[in-house]
Amino acid sequence: MNLGIVLSGGGIRGIAHLGVLKALKEKKITVSRIAGTSAGSIAGALYANQVDPYDALKIFQNARLLKILKIAYGQPAFLNLESTYNFFKQYLPQDSFDSLSIPLTITATNYSKGNLEYFDKGDHLIKKMLASCCIPGVFNPIKIDGSLYVDGGVLNNFPIEPLLGKCDLILGSSCNHLPTVSTAPSIKKVLERTATLAVNHSMSQKSKNLNLLIEPHNLGNIGVFEVNRAEEIFWLAHEEALKQLEKSDLFSSINKK
Repeated sequence: MNLGIVLSGGGIRGIAHLGVLKALKEKKITVSRIAGTSAGSIAGALYANQVDPYDALKIFQNARLLKILKIAYGQPAFLNLESTYNFFKQYLPQDSFDSLSIPLTITATNYSKGNLEYFDKGDHLIKKMLASCCIPGVFNPIKIDGSLYVDGGVLNNFPIEPLLGKCDLILGSSCNHLPTVSTAPSIKKVLERTATLAVNHSMSQKSKNLNLLIEPHNLGNIGVFEVNRAEEIFWLAHEEALKQLEKSDLFSSINKK
């Protein structure tokens, strides 16, 4: 049975994808294709290169990426994400889509041309993955083949499209579920919630093409840079994934093949 998985963007909330992937691994469910954007592209690339999901969590916790990031002086953003290249090269040493154990597609927004692009083959995997994560205004755009790229989530935060017609079953991992609120406690919270609402706008339509959606409740309430909550996010998603897999016919269908 050919299983594809879609991994959404969501900043540090993307750690949830590692929890979901750990649950799949524990259940011996083989992933045949991965599509991801932003944080989902990182989780997808590491898993596609056979990095254990829990090991990936520990890698991020021990690395303290915020210390690796360099200030983008004189640039249209605060930080330069390309300064993390050598860090990721340790875990993606071939730096190539073609070297991965699982086919991977990642998205990035071509800021120069104003369109979405998919990357799924060739070299410079890390640079394209980082381009997919460049939150506008926070991370400096990354130049690839003469064009500037920013976060793929700007135009497609849940890239199911590359899996359609190529997979028998499609599982979605989304880390942006929002709780119902009755107050607006701060400008920061209003901006964060509004951004999450914007990237979630097409989820209901896209979910119709999923066989199973794993979306832990209220993760959208966690800020995209709350790195101190990484372990909490991981286990919340892991628990939710196990619960959904046990309830769904997806699990039994895959293991009968």
